[in-house]
Amino acid sequence: MPNRSVSNVIANRFFIAAPLDMSVGDAARLMREHRQGAVLVADDGHLLGICTERDIVFDVVANGLDPFCTPVSAVMTTDPVAIGPDMPFGHALHLMFEGGFRHVPVVDINGKVLGVISARDALEIDMIRFKQELDRREELAEVL
Repeated sequence: MPNRSVSNVIANRFFIAAPLDMSVGDAARLMREHRQGAVLVADDGHLLGICTERDIVFDVVANGLDPFCTPVSAVMTTDPVAIGPDMPFGHALHLMFEGGFRHVPVVDINGKVLGVISARDALEIDMIRFKQELDRREELAEVL
């Protein structure tokens, strides 16, 4: 699984892209609605930054800022580490581990946003295997 391409991992997956002036409050609402942990901040489809749950909690909530008066541009990580779609998924996991972050934007050669890889994507592999093991055990229990 770590050798499959990043483009296969993000294929047909929704991601949130926001303009620089979107409020943190509106971004948080979108994140909740779509069960996403990050918003990619873009202009004309090109990546400018990333705003994550941590950014919102540590930089907005913990500092007592009004999330509806604070733009994502004020708390986003500018020029985030990004990965190309043809790179192996394992490379994205390595970048996250080495960098200490949980989201990696996926961009094409021109910097256009294609999606985002998250640490949760690595857990999906284990969850699939866990479900297969549970199904196998249930089948064995029926036989016994």
